[in-house]
Amino acid sequence: MKLAILSRQPRAFSTRRLREAAIKRGHETIVRDTLAFSISLEEVRPDLYYRSKRFPLPDAVIPRIGSSITYFGAAVLRQLEQMDVFCLNSAASVTTSRDKLRAMQVLSRHEIGMPPTELVRSAGDVSSAIERLGGCPVVIKVLEGTQGVGVMLAESVKTAQAIVETLKLAKQNVLIQKFIAESRGCDVRALVVGERVIAAMRRRAKPGEFRSNVHRGGSTEIVPVTPELEELAVRASQILGLRVAGVDMLESESGPLITEVNSSPGLEGIENATGIDVADAIIEYTEQRVQFGDIDIRQRLTVSKGYGVGELRISPESGLAGRTIGETEVGELGLVVLTLSRDRKVTPNPGPGAMLQAGDKLLCFGKLEAMRGLINHQRPRRKRKARSPGKNAGGASGPAL
Repeated sequence: MKLAILSRQPRAFSTRRLREAAIKRGHETIVRDTLAFSISLEEVRPDLYYRSKRFPLPDAVIPRIGSSITYFGAAVLRQLEQMDVFCLNSAASVTTSRDKLRAMQVLSRHEIGMPPTELVRSAGDVSSAIERLGGCPVVIKVLEGTQGVGVMLAESVKTAQAIVETLKLAKQNVLIQKFIAESRGCDVRALVVGERVIAAMRRRAKPGEFRSNVHRGGSTEIVPVTPELEELAVRASQILGLRVAGVDMLESESGPLITEVNSSPGLEGIENATGIDVADAIIEYTEQRVQFGDIDIRQRLTVSKGYGVGELRISPESGLAGRTIGETEVGELGLVVLTLSRDRKVTPNPGPGAMLQAGDKLLCFGKLEAMRGLINHQRPRRKRKARSPGKNAGGASGPAL
């Protein structure tokens, strides 16, 4: 396999470890500076150049794209995807996860536990936002930041307002997040590769610091990978479209709460803490997936006029509950059921004999006209839940870690 690692820092620990693991497994491996690429667009002939020379296409690419070059790095990944090169993390997943607000918006509708969060536009919005969160202290974050940069703790409303005003002068968008007191100075990082958590560690902040990042001098210790931890971390990664991710969680009284999903997780801290060869696991997974490139379903479906994908929710009033897929209008209309979702479990390609229950969701492909009546009849309007200011309103998914 010919493998390319996109990284601005070829000597960085994570880049070196990935390259060493790939070479050890017998792969031809190169490291290329993401910003040294040029993109060429022409009908039927998208092309890519590196330092003004045509870039020989590899079989797979592992992106290590820093937050400061997200836009251009994602553009390079998109070009590689259009040229049918397998990218371990897609351009769409990198850009979605890098934007903290966008990532939390996506996760919020999937019953993923997270600290209650507010987006504020001006310092005048700070007081009411903090009141909705249950009061100070609160954590203030810029939307794009890594390694603890742009994360601050405000002990009072006045302090929070001053921080927001300062960040706004620097043209930064700001999130205000409920401070989870029981997890002060401590979080859990789970390293997801594919459908598994390869390793997990607990990070503790150094004295006088509430940020637990290793780059901030935090200490680490190994954490057992429980089924609850693995399910939450893998689900969050998959929802955002990431195949490899570092999932950060707080240990709250009501369960684990996700604070961030990182598309380019560092390997040094977690390999040192756990003794697990994470780099080798990433290369092994890349080997297994290299023949399955990313497919943009929306691009493909626009070519097939009148066809598309829709979600059918099985309500108690529908008359579909208690019947098999083959016995319902779904089968009669010739719709292809791609997945059946029940609670947090997803069953791919359920057969016509699969029994439906109220609350199930079917992801179907077929003629939009055939689906339209069923979907419009079944889909209820989402109800807004009342928030309790003094409690974690994030809807934790599972017991504490």
